[in-house]
Amino acid sequence: HLDDQAETVLLQLMRGSGVAGLSGMDTVNAAPDLLGDARSLMGRPLLAIKRTELADLVADRAICYVDDESNLDTRYARNALRHGVMPALAEAFPGFQQRFARTARHAQSAQRLLIELGAQDLARCLDGVCLDIRRVRQLSSDRIDNLLRYWFGTRGVRMPSTAWLSEMRAQLLEAKADAQLCVTHADCQIRRHRDRIFLTPRLEENLADVLPRNFRWSGEEQMHFAEYRGVLFFEMAEQGLDVEWLRGRDLQINYRQGGERLKPAPNRPTKSLKYHYQALDIPAWERERLPLVSAGKDLLFAAGIGMDCHHVAAGTGLHIRLHWQAAGA
Repeated sequence: HLDDQAETVLLQLMRGSGVAGLSGMDTVNAAPDLLGDARSLMGRPLLAIKRTELADLVADRAICYVDDESNLDTRYARNALRHGVMPALAEAFPGFQQRFARTARHAQSAQRLLIELGAQDLARCLDGVCLDIRRVRQLSSDRIDNLLRYWFGTRGVRMPSTAWLSEMRAQLLEAKADAQLCVTHADCQIRRHRDRIFLTPRLEENLADVLPRNFRWSGEEQMHFAEYRGVLFFEMAEQGLDVEWLRGRDLQINYRQGGERLKPAPNRPTKSLKYHYQALDIPAWERERLPLVSAGKDLLFAAGIGMDCHHVAAGTGLHIRLHWQAAGA
């Protein structure tokens, strides 16, 4: 009701909230976490009615209700406002609830404009799933902060504090072009690679704890490797590993250990995996989680790069090409 709205606005003001917080409660909004369904809407049809008016209605119609005794506990911030501050405001400023509600409506209008501007700036700065930092730099600091908040919202990331956001913006924009910058958020990691900004999941496990896994292929179309967070596909192709040769090999999947080299085609030189990753513009943090498949000492496949040509054959017979798909990709 109206008094709840006034309390909400005042609480948010006491917390130093921005426009979104000062918007208070919407008449209708989605609440997927609470309702368990993104399609359902929560309505507040009594938002314009004062508490005293509702109390009179309940009394007149003898409507039964439950009074939560915790509402009297002034250790809670809302109750402290309700029992200590709101009566004083009502005495000094009669009708303040309506004015607070009007402030909330003004804030809601401003927030809608910020969302609209954020959507436009995101469309302008988005490069695939990341942000083009050259386009971001063309915006003012306030618009960059609004863009980042909007981007976080579209990715389901909780809103950071103003101070945290300002510090992150400074690091992203001022870092050297070749810096491997990573800013940690409670829900994700914000990284910069060359002229792009990425939001990546927080992965806490130590890759050094992931041990090599030996396996044999028996004709499966795919094999899931949970510890490597992905699926290895075996696809029929005109050029690839001979099927019978592959069946007879002891294979191993592992992460890079350093010093591995790969020749992608007969007419191309053998180069280090680092060289190939850089040439393909694969960020350093992604390289760490791209597994290799080998047979003995021979590297057969590097995820993100492809097959090594030394065991690739063509012509008659069945051939297999390997393909890696990370979980969630």
